[in-house]
Amino acid sequence: METKGTDEVEKLKSKFMSAWHNVKYSWALKSKTAFSRNSPVFLLGKCYHFKAVDDESPTESCTAEALEDDVVAGNVDGFRKDFTSRVWLTYREEFPALPGSTLTSDCGWGCTLRAGQMILAQALLLHILETWTSSAARRLVATLEASIQGERTQVTQPLCPAQGGAEEADSYLREAYHRTIVSWFGDEPSAQLGIHRLVQLGMTSGKRAGDWYGPAVVAHILRKAVDEAADAMLKGIGVYVAQDCTVYSADVIDSHSGRTGSHSDPQGLNSGAAPDSRAVIILIPVRLGGEKINPEYLSFVKSILSLEYCIGIIGGKPKQAYYFVGFQDDSLIYMDPHYCQSFVDVSTSDFPLQSFHCPSPKKMPFSKMDPSCTIGFYSKNVEHYERISNELSKILQPSAKEKYPAFTFMKGHGKDYELSIAVEKREWPFIRDTRRAGTTSGDFVLL
Repeated sequence: METKGTDEVEKLKSKFMSAWHNVKYSWALKSKTAFSRNSPVFLLGKCYHFKAVDDESPTESCTAEALEDDVVAGNVDGFRKDFTSRVWLTYREEFPALPGSTLTSDCGWGCTLRAGQMILAQALLLHILETWTSSAARRLVATLEASIQGERTQVTQPLCPAQGGAEEADSYLREAYHRTIVSWFGDEPSAQLGIHRLVQLGMTSGKRAGDWYGPAVVAHILRKAVDEAADAMLKGIGVYVAQDCTVYSADVIDSHSGRTGSHSDPQGLNSGAAPDSRAVIILIPVRLGGEKINPEYLSFVKSILSLEYCIGIIGGKPKQAYYFVGFQDDSLIYMDPHYCQSFVDVSTSDFPLQSFHCPSPKKMPFSKMDPSCTIGFYSKNVEHYERISNELSKILQPSAKEKYPAFTFMKGHGKDYELSIAVEKREWPFIRDTRRAGTTSGDFVLL
Protein backbone atom coordinates (compact mmCIF):
# COMPACT_ATOMS: atom_id res chain seq x y z
CA MET A 1 0.00 0.00 0.00
CA GLU A 2 2.82 2.35 0.92
CA THR A 3 4.59 1.52 -2.34
CA LYS A 4 1.47 2.39 -4.32
CA GLY A 5 1.22 5.74 -2.55
CA THR A 6 4.84 6.51 -3.33
CA ASP A 7 4.29 5.70 -7.00
CA GLU A 8 1.32 8.06 -7.12
CA VAL A 9 3.40 10.85 -5.60
CA GLU A 10 6.17 10.24 -8.15
CA LYS A 11 3.64 10.33 -11.00
CA LEU A 12 2.17 13.61 -9.76
CA LYS A 13 5.65 15.04 -9.35
CA SER A 14 6.53 13.95 -12.87
CA LYS A 15 3.39 15.57 -14.30
CA PHE A 16 4.09 18.80 -12.42
CA MET A 17 7.69 18.94 -13.65
CA SER A 18 6.55 18.17 -17.20
CA ALA A 19 4.07 21.05 -17.09
CA TRP A 20 6.71 23.39 -15.67
CA HIS A 21 9.29 22.46 -18.28
CA ASN A 22 6.69 22.80 -21.01
CA VAL A 23 6.21 26.43 -19.96
CA LYS A 24 9.93 27.00 -19.46
CA TYR A 25 11.28 25.52 -22.68
CA SER A 26 8.42 25.64 -25.20
CA TRP A 27 8.72 29.27 -26.27
CA ALA A 28 8.04 30.26 -29.85
CA LEU A 29 11.00 30.30 -32.24
CA LYS A 30 10.91 34.05 -32.86
CA SER A 31 14.44 35.19 -31.97
CA LYS A 32 16.86 36.16 -34.72
CA THR A 33 20.60 35.63 -34.98
CA ALA A 34 22.82 38.24 -36.60
CA PHE A 35 25.43 37.23 -39.15
CA SER A 36 27.99 39.55 -40.72
CA ARG A 37 28.24 39.82 -44.48
CA ASN A 38 31.89 40.74 -44.25
CA SER A 39 33.15 37.50 -42.71
CA PRO A 40 32.97 33.91 -43.97
CA VAL A 41 30.87 31.38 -42.11
CA PHE A 42 32.24 27.87 -41.50
CA LEU A 43 29.92 24.92 -41.03
CA LEU A 44 31.66 21.60 -40.36
CA GLY A 45 34.34 22.03 -42.99
CA LYS A 46 32.32 24.07 -45.48
CA CYS A 47 32.85 27.79 -46.01
CA TYR A 48 30.03 30.18 -46.96
CA HIS A 49 30.27 33.85 -47.99
CA PHE A 50 27.15 35.95 -47.49
CA LYS A 51 28.45 39.04 -49.27
CA ALA A 52 27.36 39.28 -52.90
CA VAL A 53 29.74 40.55 -55.57
CA ASP A 54 27.66 43.64 -56.31
CA ASP A 55 26.68 44.34 -52.70
CA GLU A 56 27.12 48.11 -52.20
CA SER A 57 26.21 48.17 -48.49
CA PRO A 58 27.70 45.10 -46.77
CA THR A 59 26.96 46.34 -43.25
CA GLU A 60 23.27 46.99 -43.89
CA SER A 61 21.03 44.61 -41.96
CA CYS A 62 18.91 42.18 -43.92
CA THR A 63 15.79 40.32 -42.83
CA ALA A 64 15.28 36.60 -43.27
CA GLU A 65 12.76 37.22 -46.07
CA ALA A 66 15.39 39.13 -48.06
CA LEU A 67 17.75 36.18 -47.82
CA GLU A 68 15.71 34.41 -50.50
CA ASP A 69 17.27 36.78 -53.05
CA ASP A 70 20.53 35.17 -54.16
CA VAL A 71 21.74 38.50 -55.58
CA VAL A 72 21.57 40.08 -52.14
CA ALA A 73 22.53 37.13 -50.02
CA GLY A 74 25.40 35.50 -51.88
CA ASN A 75 25.27 31.76 -51.11
CA VAL A 76 23.11 32.08 -48.00
CA ASP A 77 20.60 29.68 -49.50
CA GLY A 78 23.25 26.98 -49.65
CA PHE A 79 24.15 27.64 -46.02
CA ARG A 80 20.51 27.45 -44.93
CA LYS A 81 19.95 24.14 -46.73
CA ASP A 82 23.20 22.72 -45.35
CA PHE A 83 22.38 23.70 -41.79
CA THR A 84 18.78 22.51 -42.02
CA SER A 85 19.88 19.10 -43.27
CA ARG A 86 21.52 18.41 -39.89
CA VAL A 87 19.49 16.33 -37.45
CA TRP A 88 18.21 18.44 -34.54
CA LEU A 89 17.45 16.50 -31.35
CA THR A 90 15.87 18.41 -28.49
CA TYR A 91 14.06 17.95 -25.21
CA ARG A 92 10.91 15.88 -25.61
CA GLU A 93 7.94 15.21 -23.39
CA GLU A 94 5.15 12.66 -23.06
CA PHE A 95 7.29 9.73 -24.14
CA PRO A 96 7.29 6.33 -22.36
CA ALA A 97 8.83 6.38 -18.86
CA LEU A 98 12.63 6.19 -18.82
CA PRO A 99 14.37 3.12 -17.33
CA GLY A 100 14.40 3.05 -13.55
CA SER A 101 12.16 6.11 -13.20
CA THR A 102 8.73 7.57 -13.83
CA LEU A 103 10.12 10.46 -15.91
CA THR A 104 8.41 10.96 -19.25
CA SER A 105 10.50 13.97 -20.29
CA ASP A 106 14.19 14.92 -20.31
CA CYS A 107 13.50 18.64 -20.01
CA GLY A 108 15.95 20.36 -17.69
CA TRP A 109 18.62 17.64 -17.56
CA GLY A 110 19.04 15.77 -20.87
CA CYS A 111 20.72 18.48 -22.97
CA THR A 112 24.17 16.82 -23.03
CA LEU A 113 22.63 13.51 -24.09
CA ARG A 114 20.80 15.34 -26.87
CA ALA A 115 24.01 17.08 -27.98
CA GLY A 116 25.67 13.65 -28.03
CA GLN A 117 22.84 12.26 -30.14
CA MET A 118 23.29 15.12 -32.61
CA ILE A 119 27.03 14.55 -33.07
CA LEU A 120 26.34 10.84 -33.57
CA ALA A 121 23.56 11.59 -36.06
CA GLN A 122 25.91 13.81 -38.05
CA ALA A 123 28.45 11.00 -38.27
CA LEU A 124 25.76 8.58 -39.45
CA LEU A 125 24.60 11.05 -42.09
CA LEU A 126 28.15 11.18 -43.42
CA HIS A 127 28.51 7.43 -43.20
CA ILE A 128 25.24 6.46 -44.86
CA LEU A 129 24.20 9.46 -46.95
CA GLU A 130 27.53 11.24 -47.52
CA THR A 131 26.19 14.57 -48.84
CA TRP A 132 22.50 14.71 -47.98
CA THR A 133 21.48 18.17 -49.19
CA SER A 134 18.75 17.07 -51.55
CA SER A 135 15.58 18.93 -52.51
CA ALA A 136 14.09 17.54 -49.29
CA ALA A 137 16.27 20.01 -47.37
CA ARG A 138 14.73 22.93 -49.28
CA ARG A 139 11.23 21.63 -48.55
CA LEU A 140 12.14 21.31 -44.86
CA VAL A 141 13.29 24.95 -44.77
CA ALA A 142 9.97 26.14 -46.17
CA THR A 143 7.94 23.90 -43.88
CA LEU A 144 9.90 24.92 -40.78
CA GLU A 145 9.55 28.62 -41.54
CA ALA A 146 5.81 28.16 -42.03
CA SER A 147 5.55 26.35 -38.68
CA ILE A 148 7.32 29.24 -36.90
CA GLN A 149 4.63 31.59 -38.15
CA GLY A 150 1.90 29.23 -37.01
CA GLU A 151 1.14 28.16 -40.55
CA ARG A 152 2.11 24.50 -40.33
CA THR A 153 0.23 22.52 -42.94
CA GLN A 154 -0.09 18.82 -43.45
CA VAL A 155 2.10 17.34 -46.14
CA THR A 156 -0.14 15.47 -48.57
CA GLN A 157 2.66 13.95 -50.64
CA PRO A 158 5.96 12.26 -49.72
CA LEU A 159 8.95 14.58 -49.58
CA CYS A 160 10.71 12.47 -52.20
CA PRO A 161 8.26 10.74 -54.56
CA ALA A 162 9.68 7.60 -56.12
CA GLN A 163 8.76 8.49 -59.69
CA GLY A 164 10.05 10.56 -62.56
CA GLY A 165 13.44 9.05 -63.23
CA ALA A 166 16.74 8.06 -61.66
CA GLU A 167 17.27 11.39 -59.86
CA GLU A 168 13.89 11.23 -58.14
CA ALA A 169 14.40 7.57 -57.26
CA ASP A 170 17.78 8.37 -55.74
CA SER A 171 16.24 11.23 -53.77
CA TYR A 172 13.49 8.92 -52.53
CA LEU A 173 16.06 6.35 -51.41
CA ARG A 174 18.09 8.99 -49.60
CA GLU A 175 14.95 10.18 -47.85
CA ALA A 176 14.18 6.62 -46.75
CA TYR A 177 17.67 6.26 -45.29
CA HIS A 178 17.36 9.64 -43.64
CA ARG A 179 14.15 8.58 -41.92
CA THR A 180 15.86 5.40 -40.79
CA ILE A 181 18.66 7.39 -39.16
CA VAL A 182 16.19 9.68 -37.39
CA SER A 183 14.18 6.68 -36.19
CA TRP A 184 17.26 5.27 -34.44
CA PHE A 185 17.09 8.29 -32.13
CA GLY A 186 13.39 7.96 -31.36
CA ASP A 187 12.18 8.55 -27.80
CA GLU A 188 11.00 5.03 -27.13
CA PRO A 189 12.59 1.97 -25.50
CA SER A 190 13.05 0.11 -28.79
CA ALA A 191 15.10 2.90 -30.43
CA GLN A 192 18.72 1.73 -30.56
CA LEU A 193 20.24 5.19 -30.07
CA GLY A 194 17.30 6.83 -28.31
CA ILE A 195 17.39 8.49 -24.92
CA HIS A 196 15.88 5.41 -23.25
CA ARG A 197 18.82 3.33 -24.44
CA LEU A 198 21.37 5.99 -23.47
CA VAL A 199 19.91 6.33 -19.97
CA GLN A 200 19.95 2.55 -19.56
CA LEU A 201 23.62 2.39 -20.57
CA GLY A 202 24.43 5.33 -18.31
CA MET A 203 23.20 3.35 -15.34
CA THR A 204 26.34 1.19 -15.60
CA SER A 205 28.37 4.34 -14.93
CA GLY A 206 26.26 5.33 -11.93
CA LYS A 207 23.99 7.71 -13.84
CA ARG A 208 20.21 7.75 -13.65
CA ALA A 209 17.41 9.51 -15.48
CA GLY A 210 17.32 13.09 -14.19
CA ASP A 211 21.05 13.25 -13.44
CA TRP A 212 23.46 15.65 -15.14
CA TYR A 213 25.69 14.07 -17.76
CA GLY A 214 29.10 15.44 -18.72
CA PRO A 215 30.47 15.35 -22.28
CA ALA A 216 33.08 12.69 -21.41
CA VAL A 217 30.55 10.28 -19.93
CA VAL A 218 28.22 10.84 -22.88
CA ALA A 219 31.05 9.91 -25.26
CA HIS A 220 31.43 6.51 -23.57
CA ILE A 221 27.65 5.98 -23.51
CA LEU A 222 27.53 6.63 -27.26
CA ARG A 223 30.32 4.10 -27.80
CA LYS A 224 28.40 1.43 -25.92
CA ALA A 225 25.16 2.23 -27.75
CA VAL A 226 26.74 1.86 -31.19
CA ASP A 227 28.69 -1.27 -30.19
CA GLU A 228 25.55 -2.99 -28.96
CA ALA A 229 23.19 -1.79 -31.72
CA ALA A 230 21.50 -4.67 -33.52
CA ASP A 231 20.74 -2.97 -36.84
CA ALA A 232 22.91 -4.34 -39.64
CA MET A 233 23.51 -0.82 -40.98
CA LEU A 234 25.19 0.11 -37.70
CA LYS A 235 27.58 -2.84 -37.84
CA GLY A 236 29.67 -0.99 -40.40
CA ILE A 237 30.69 1.76 -37.99
CA GLY A 238 32.31 1.88 -34.56
CA VAL A 239 33.13 4.51 -31.95
CA TYR A 240 36.54 5.11 -30.42
CA VAL A 241 36.84 7.29 -27.30
CA ALA A 242 40.23 8.83 -26.57
CA GLN A 243 41.81 8.09 -23.19
CA ASP A 244 43.22 10.93 -21.10
CA CYS A 245 43.24 13.32 -24.09
CA THR A 246 45.29 10.80 -26.09
CA VAL A 247 44.33 9.01 -29.30
CA TYR A 248 46.13 5.67 -29.61
CA SER A 249 46.50 4.95 -33.30
CA ALA A 250 46.68 1.15 -33.01
CA ASP A 251 43.35 1.15 -31.16
CA VAL A 252 41.72 3.24 -33.89
CA ILE A 253 43.10 0.96 -36.61
CA ASP A 254 41.82 -2.07 -34.70
CA SER A 255 38.42 -0.42 -34.53
CA HIS A 256 38.48 0.09 -38.30
CA SER A 257 39.02 -3.63 -38.78
CA GLY A 258 36.54 -4.65 -36.11
CA ARG A 259 39.27 -6.76 -34.56
CA THR A 260 38.53 -8.62 -31.31
CA GLY A 261 39.67 -6.72 -28.25
CA SER A 262 39.74 -3.32 -29.93
CA HIS A 263 38.88 -0.25 -27.92
CA SER A 264 35.57 0.16 -29.75
CA ASP A 265 34.66 -3.53 -29.70
CA PRO A 266 35.82 -5.05 -26.42
CA GLN A 267 33.51 -8.07 -26.70
CA GLY A 268 34.56 -8.84 -30.26
CA LEU A 269 31.04 -8.33 -31.61
CA ASN A 270 32.41 -7.55 -35.06
CA SER A 271 35.33 -9.96 -35.16
CA GLY A 272 34.08 -11.41 -38.43
CA ALA A 273 34.38 -8.11 -40.27
CA ALA A 274 36.81 -7.83 -43.16
CA PRO A 275 40.00 -5.81 -42.59
CA ASP A 276 39.52 -2.04 -42.85
CA SER A 277 35.78 -2.54 -43.42
CA ARG A 278 34.40 -0.27 -40.70
CA ALA A 279 34.25 3.49 -40.41
CA VAL A 280 35.12 4.93 -37.00
CA ILE A 281 33.73 7.87 -35.06
CA ILE A 282 36.56 9.33 -32.99
CA LEU A 283 35.40 11.14 -29.84
CA ILE A 284 37.98 13.07 -27.81
CA PRO A 285 36.96 14.45 -24.39
CA VAL A 286 39.14 17.48 -23.63
CA ARG A 287 39.34 20.45 -21.28
CA LEU A 288 40.28 23.75 -22.88
CA GLY A 289 41.21 25.67 -19.77
CA GLY A 290 40.69 25.75 -16.03
CA GLU A 291 37.54 27.23 -14.51
CA LYS A 292 37.01 29.25 -17.69
CA ILE A 293 37.86 28.72 -21.33
CA ASN A 294 41.43 29.61 -22.26
CA PRO A 295 41.21 32.24 -25.06
CA GLU A 296 44.40 30.82 -26.60
CA TYR A 297 42.33 27.83 -27.78
CA LEU A 298 40.13 29.97 -30.05
CA SER A 299 42.27 29.44 -33.14
CA PHE A 300 42.43 25.71 -32.37
CA VAL A 301 38.64 25.38 -32.15
CA LYS A 302 38.25 27.33 -35.39
CA SER A 303 40.75 25.07 -37.12
CA ILE A 304 38.92 21.96 -35.91
CA LEU A 305 35.50 23.17 -37.09
CA SER A 306 37.02 24.05 -40.49
CA LEU A 307 37.86 20.40 -41.21
CA GLU A 308 35.57 18.40 -43.48
CA TYR A 309 35.86 15.29 -41.33
CA CYS A 310 34.95 17.12 -38.11
CA ILE A 311 31.46 16.15 -36.92
CA GLY A 312 31.20 18.90 -34.32
CA ILE A 313 31.71 19.42 -30.60
CA ILE A 314 29.61 18.33 -27.63
CA GLY A 315 30.03 21.39 -25.44
CA GLY A 316 28.13 24.43 -24.33
CA LYS A 317 28.42 27.10 -21.71
CA PRO A 318 28.13 26.67 -17.94
CA LYS A 319 24.73 25.16 -17.08
CA GLN A 320 23.75 24.52 -20.71
CA ALA A 321 24.93 22.00 -23.31
CA TYR A 322 25.02 22.78 -27.03
CA TYR A 323 26.14 21.07 -30.21
CA PHE A 324 28.76 23.29 -31.87
CA VAL A 325 28.89 22.99 -35.67
CA GLY A 326 30.70 26.08 -36.92
CA PHE A 327 31.81 29.65 -36.37
CA GLN A 328 31.94 33.18 -37.72
CA ASP A 329 34.69 35.48 -36.47
CA ASP A 330 34.96 34.85 -32.70
CA SER A 331 31.48 33.41 -32.27
CA LEU A 332 30.54 29.73 -32.31
CA ILE A 333 27.52 28.46 -34.23
CA TYR A 334 25.48 25.84 -32.43
CA MET A 335 22.30 23.79 -32.39
CA ASP A 336 20.34 24.19 -29.18
CA PRO A 337 18.59 21.18 -27.57
CA HIS A 338 16.80 23.42 -25.04
CA TYR A 339 13.47 23.40 -26.79
CA CYS A 340 10.73 21.14 -25.45
CA GLN A 341 8.80 19.33 -28.16
CA SER A 342 6.13 16.67 -28.07
CA PHE A 343 6.87 13.00 -28.50
CA VAL A 344 6.92 11.76 -32.11
CA ASP A 345 6.18 8.13 -32.86
CA VAL A 346 8.99 7.20 -35.27
CA SER A 347 7.71 3.66 -35.71
CA THR A 348 5.36 4.79 -38.47
CA SER A 349 6.72 4.97 -42.01
CA ASP A 350 5.58 8.54 -42.61
CA PHE A 351 6.30 10.19 -39.25
CA PRO A 352 6.76 14.00 -39.54
CA LEU A 353 10.38 15.13 -39.91
CA GLN A 354 9.86 18.84 -39.30
CA SER A 355 10.64 18.79 -35.59
CA PHE A 356 13.96 16.98 -36.24
CA HIS A 357 15.42 19.84 -38.26
CA CYS A 358 16.31 23.29 -37.00
CA PRO A 359 15.22 26.28 -39.14
CA SER A 360 18.30 28.41 -38.39
CA PRO A 361 21.41 28.49 -36.19
CA LYS A 362 22.32 30.35 -33.02
CA LYS A 363 25.60 32.00 -32.10
CA MET A 364 27.51 32.68 -28.89
CA PRO A 365 30.91 34.26 -28.14
CA PHE A 366 33.77 31.78 -27.80
CA SER A 367 34.60 33.40 -24.44
CA LYS A 368 31.38 31.96 -22.96
CA MET A 369 32.20 28.37 -23.90
CA ASP A 370 32.63 25.90 -21.04
CA PRO A 371 36.17 24.42 -21.13
CA SER A 372 34.92 20.81 -20.89
CA CYS A 373 33.83 19.37 -24.22
CA THR A 374 34.09 16.36 -26.53
CA ILE A 375 35.41 16.81 -30.07
CA GLY A 376 34.27 14.43 -32.81
CA PHE A 377 35.74 13.24 -36.11
CA TYR A 378 34.57 10.78 -38.75
CA SER A 379 37.18 8.43 -40.22
CA LYS A 380 36.18 6.39 -43.28
CA ASN A 381 39.03 3.88 -43.23
CA VAL A 382 42.64 3.39 -42.14
CA GLU A 383 44.00 5.51 -44.98
CA HIS A 384 41.63 8.30 -44.06
CA TYR A 385 42.65 8.03 -40.41
CA GLU A 386 46.32 8.43 -41.36
CA ARG A 387 45.43 11.65 -43.13
CA ILE A 388 43.37 12.84 -40.16
CA SER A 389 46.10 12.13 -37.62
CA ASN A 390 48.74 13.85 -39.77
CA GLU A 391 46.67 16.97 -40.34
CA LEU A 392 45.54 17.23 -36.71
CA SER A 393 49.09 16.75 -35.44
CA LYS A 394 50.05 19.91 -37.31
CA ILE A 395 47.11 21.85 -35.87
CA LEU A 396 47.99 20.59 -32.38
CA GLN A 397 51.52 21.97 -32.46
CA PRO A 398 51.88 23.98 -29.22
CA SER A 399 52.05 27.76 -29.58
CA ALA A 400 54.27 30.20 -27.74
CA LYS A 401 51.45 31.08 -25.32
CA GLU A 402 49.72 27.69 -25.06
CA LYS A 403 52.40 25.10 -24.39
CA TYR A 404 50.09 22.09 -24.04
CA PRO A 405 48.01 20.73 -26.94
CA ALA A 406 44.33 19.95 -26.40
CA PHE A 407 45.04 16.28 -27.18
CA THR A 408 47.77 14.14 -28.71
CA PHE A 409 48.28 11.13 -30.98
CA MET A 410 50.37 8.18 -29.81
CA LYS A 411 51.47 5.02 -31.58
CA GLY A 412 50.50 1.66 -30.17
CA HIS A 413 47.57 0.60 -27.99
CA GLY A 414 46.33 2.25 -24.85
CA LYS A 415 46.89 -1.00 -22.94
CA ASP A 416 50.61 -0.71 -23.75
CA TYR A 417 50.72 2.27 -21.42
CA GLU A 418 48.90 0.48 -18.56
CA LEU A 419 45.93 2.84 -18.57
CA SER A 420 42.99 2.35 -16.27
CA ILE A 421 40.06 0.46 -17.78
CA ALA A 422 37.30 2.47 -16.12
CA VAL A 423 38.00 5.63 -18.10
CA GLU A 424 34.29 6.35 -18.60
CA LYS A 425 34.00 7.12 -14.90
CA ARG A 426 36.35 10.09 -15.17
CA GLU A 427 33.90 12.90 -15.69
CA TRP A 428 35.04 16.49 -15.55
CA PRO A 429 32.69 19.01 -13.93
CA PHE A 430 30.49 20.41 -16.66
CA ILE A 431 26.75 20.83 -16.49
CA ARG A 432 25.20 21.01 -13.08
CA ASP A 433 21.77 22.45 -13.84
CA THR A 434 19.84 24.12 -16.61
CA ARG A 435 17.91 26.72 -14.67
CA ARG A 436 19.00 29.45 -17.04
CA ALA A 437 16.76 29.27 -20.08
CA GLY A 438 18.70 30.32 -23.14
CA THR A 439 17.33 31.27 -26.53
CA THR A 440 16.50 28.72 -29.15
CA SER A 441 16.87 28.55 -32.85
CA GLY A 442 15.06 31.10 -34.96
CA ASP A 443 15.57 33.24 -38.01
CA PHE A 444 18.81 35.11 -38.58
CA VAL A 445 19.71 38.44 -40.16
CA LEU A 446 22.79 39.78 -41.88
CA LEU A 447 24.47 42.86 -40.45
